[in-house]
Amino acid sequence: MDEIVNLFHGFATVLQPFNILVMVVGIVLGIVIGVLPGLGGANGVAILLPLTFSMSPTSAIIMLSCIYWGALFGGAITSILFNIPGEPWAVATTFDGHPMSQQGKAGEALTAAFTSSFVGALFAVIMITLVAPLVARFALQFGPAEKFAVYFLAFCSFVGLSKEPPFKTIVSMMIGFALASVGLDAVTGQLRLTFGFTHLLTGFDFLIAVIGLFGIGEILLTMEEGLSFRGKSAKINLRVVLQTWKELPKYWMTSLRSCVIGCWMGVTPAGATPASFMSYGIAKRMSKRGKNFGHGEIEGVVAPETAAHAAGTAALLPMLSLGVPGSPTAAVLLGGLLIWGLQPGPMLFVEQKEFVWGLIASMYLGNFVGLLIVLTCVPMLAAILRIPFSIIAPIILVLCAIGAYTVNNSTFDVVMMLVFGVLGYILKKTNYPLAPLVLAIVLGKMAEESFRQALLGSQGGLGVFFSNGLVGSIMALGLIALFWTVIQNVLTRLMAMMAKPA
Repeated sequence: MDEIVNLFHGFATVLQPFNILVMVVGIVLGIVIGVLPGLGGANGVAILLPLTFSMSPTSAIIMLSCIYWGALFGGAITSILFNIPGEPWAVATTFDGHPMSQQGKAGEALTAAFTSSFVGALFAVIMITLVAPLVARFALQFGPAEKFAVYFLAFCSFVGLSKEPPFKTIVSMMIGFALASVGLDAVTGQLRLTFGFTHLLTGFDFLIAVIGLFGIGEILLTMEEGLSFRGKSAKINLRVVLQTWKELPKYWMTSLRSCVIGCWMGVTPAGATPASFMSYGIAKRMSKRGKNFGHGEIEGVVAPETAAHAAGTAALLPMLSLGVPGSPTAAVLLGGLLIWGLQPGPMLFVEQKEFVWGLIASMYLGNFVGLLIVLTCVPMLAAILRIPFSIIAPIILVLCAIGAYTVNNSTFDVVMMLVFGVLGYILKKTNYPLAPLVLAIVLGKMAEESFRQALLGSQGGLGVFFSNGLVGSIMALGLIALFWTVIQNVLTRLMAMMAKPA
């Protein structure tokens, strides 16, 4: 009951004229970002984060989260019309979405994609509304040891449950830890790894690192690939929308199953990409028309889009309630909250109720407004891809440079942005994931402080991390996640041995 009252207060906050304006602007910007391959939600939020510095935290996070919703919607446009996935999770949408476009059913495919995205995100937002306060209340029991255990679980989950090779994930994470340790040691007051540069006394600015890694790195990679955009035009009218909506209820079981898969993958660090592929694979296996998948089957669009949006939205649950981001975009949003002096975690629901419930209310309203905008503006958005990328890329680079400079009004930050851009480009070229690096930059210092505070309280005894049922359970879950692949292989072999006849 309290959650419903708080949610209505959140809607009262969101429905203020300025917040509605930033919501619409954020969604439009996000859709444009989603349409442009090489960007995506995390990149767009990182590049446009400086635009929100003059806003209140509530308005700022509403705008940034709406950029994220818009980017999720926009990614389907390029996948279906041009067979160019704007984000990794959108690859599964191309399997049936682009064949439908080639068959002259682009309107039906886009309507199905947008509607499924809306359903997946709505399911995840309802889950956040109901579950986040419970998680937050439970997390109020956390001390330094418990907080470190949660960070440990997040790091281990990225290593053991991610689709990326564990070695590359660990290397990427170690780079992030090294970058997070630069500057003043919060416990001892000593300087670390500054190499005489006074600009590094406060460490690397999170925003500079993210703009470089995502914005510059992605643009360099995209320019090298020399993308050219060719595809079919799309026309969505009321008749097409209503006809598609009439057909979609047939796939309610696929949608429900994809929502559950997406929410689970979003809360864990697995993310939207494996959620979309898993949902597509299961739908293909269980559908009566599974043999038609890959040849323009509408159910093959519904499954990945629903799961991807549910995962993308559900990733905000651990970020808000525990301070542990479940995706790169959630990590960028976490950094934004820290910039505004807000500490994500259980106390956020106690100290910043207006902010939290305003954000959750904006998820409902932003998702609905986003659906209306994409259904009415697809032809115009698709026309963006007619602009040569040689024109778009320099504009994005200039926006990145302006964003980096405005953080501290320092040209040193622009130089560091370029350095991080080259680092991001190298990591991308060598197939090292950026998400663990971003996670380590954001959480590395907080994890270190919690670890050292716990050790100081226990006079150096590591047993503090198994001193009670709560912290011991979380640490055990972390170890299970870390060695999950090994455990899975052992269980498979044991089952195979037991299945053999004696």
